[in-house]
Order: sequence, then structure tokens, then C-alpha cells
Amino acid sequence: MGDRNNNNLDKIDRKILRELQLNSRISNIELSKKVGLSATPCLNRIKRLEKIGCIEHYTIKINPDFVDAKLLAYVELRLDRTSRNVFSNFRNVVRKLPEVMECHLMSGDYDYLLKARVKDMHAYRRLLGETLLALPHVNSSRSYMVMEEVKDTEMIPIPEPVEPE
Repeated sequence: MGDRNNNNLDKIDRKILRELQLNSRISNIELSKKVGLSATPCLNRIKRLEKIGCIEHYTIKINPDFVDAKLLAYVELRLDRTSRNVFSNFRNVVRKLPEVMECHLMSGDYDYLLKARVKDMHAYRRLLGETLLALPHVNSSRSYMVMEEVKDTEMIPIPEPVEPE
């Protein structure tokens, strides 16, 4: 699991994280120049950030228009029961659905909020009716179709470390 205490991240660690979020394919030499380190200490810091679980993985962002995933939808799902086993079973099934990009247990009127990408409205109706509403213990749903993506980022804001007084 690693040490998740962000107080262990110094100013240089945070610079490295910011730069890697902007471009995870940056060479170590280029990254080391940007953060003010030589190449070996920079690489050692990256390896440490990976080891402690701060850097979870590297990824690419694909334009959904090129892979028949133009329709973005958010779906609220309410379960008919809220026991530990029901939540566990639900999570295990949802994790296997390729159209579901995110799934979050929520407070409020609905239990889960899902983010899904599909080809079109027909594909969404099939996903909802044949898959999501057929999941164990799903009682009701509410759907929201995205008309325009104004901002879409995976970048997490990384504040500067707080200096002790």
C-alpha cells in the first residue's frame, strides 16, 4: 500500500508529479532539467514515488471519437438494500463492465454514480436496460447525457508543501 502521508512529499517531488501529469512520456533527462535535479536522483525519486504508491500507473488519453465512444453519460443507481454483501457484489460486477469508466459510492439519494462511454443513445439504452438495471439489487436509476464536455482532466491539483512555522 505504501506511505500515503502527503507531508513526505517535498517541493521537488511535487514538481516531478506536476510534470509527469502534464507529460508522462517525458524523458528522465528532460524531467530532471525541469525540476532542477541531475538524472540519477530524479529517477530515484520517481522510483520511490512509484514504490510508495503515490504514482499508481501511467496512461494515455484517447479521443473517444476515434473509438466509437462519443456518448458520455452519468448514471445514478439506487440499490434496494444496502448491506456489506450487496455493495461488495455490486462493485465486483461493475468493475468488469468495460463501458463504465468510473463508479463511486455516494452519499445522498442514490447509492452509486457511474460514468459511462458508449457509441450512441441506442448503445446507452442497451447498457442501461440490459446490463445496469439487471445488476443485483439495482432498484432505480437516473441518467444524465453530456451535451458538451467543457473540461475533462485526470490531473490532480498538487499544492506546494506547507512550510512549518
